[in-house]
Amino acid sequence: MTNLLKRHTDEMGITTLTLSQPERRNSLSMGMLNALGEALENIAADSATRVVVIAAEGKVFCAGHDLKEIRDQLDSHEFQLALFKRCSEVMQQVVNLPKPVIARVAGVATAAGCQLVASCDLAVAETSARFATPGVNIGLFCSTPMVALSRNVSRKHAMEMLLTGEMISAARAEQLGLVNRVVDEPLLDDTVYAMARTIAEKSGHTLKIGKGAFYKQVEMPLADAYDYTARVMAENLLADDAREGICAFLDKRKPEWKDR
Repeated sequence: MTNLLKRHTDEMGITTLTLSQPERRNSLSMGMLNALGEALENIAADSATRVVVIAAEGKVFCAGHDLKEIRDQLDSHEFQLALFKRCSEVMQQVVNLPKPVIARVAGVATAAGCQLVASCDLAVAETSARFATPGVNIGLFCSTPMVALSRNVSRKHAMEMLLTGEMISAARAEQLGLVNRVVDEPLLDDTVYAMARTIAEKSGHTLKIGKGAFYKQVEMPLADAYDYTARVMAENLLADDAREGICAFLDKRKPEWKDR
């Protein structure tokens, strides 16, 4: 990996991607976005990876876009458009990745950093973590972070964060549905990786089917969602792992997944 992003895969197939530019508050510069996008592209085709954890070094999880980089390119509409498009692509890579993604949040996650947390399938935050979409405070509304945020929390709560730009606590983020769990800092890794290990023990093929179906059905009208997911479940039953899982359950034994 680059010096912006570290990658490590353990024996259970849990791959940790660590934003490693704490001196720049792990900002989503074009370089960081490209590094993250490349890593996600590689992981999508990597059969050894079963679950992804996105973490960060230092006291800030991610402060959003690199405002110094934006200031240096203020006169380049072409760069600005390319930056926000690239960020949108990477966020969609997280959502479309055929493996579950967990955000490990320590410190502050603001603007596009909050967007990254919201884009992950699951998120665990330490007690002192804080979240905000503060673009309105500097005259740059958090329009692209709004997409992920509004798909995770209710409209009024999303609008409150977007219109006030105020920080919210980890506890409040859990109440709103932005994160799954909040734990004290010493328990953060234990909680994140216990969750990751639980998921990694499942059939990779089944997780791929389920994650893809979740994000597709959630945008559908109710009747269409039921029609679509009924077809997904019927097709899922044709998979080797579904047959193995059902037989293992009835035989009271641990399933042996083939990931197909």
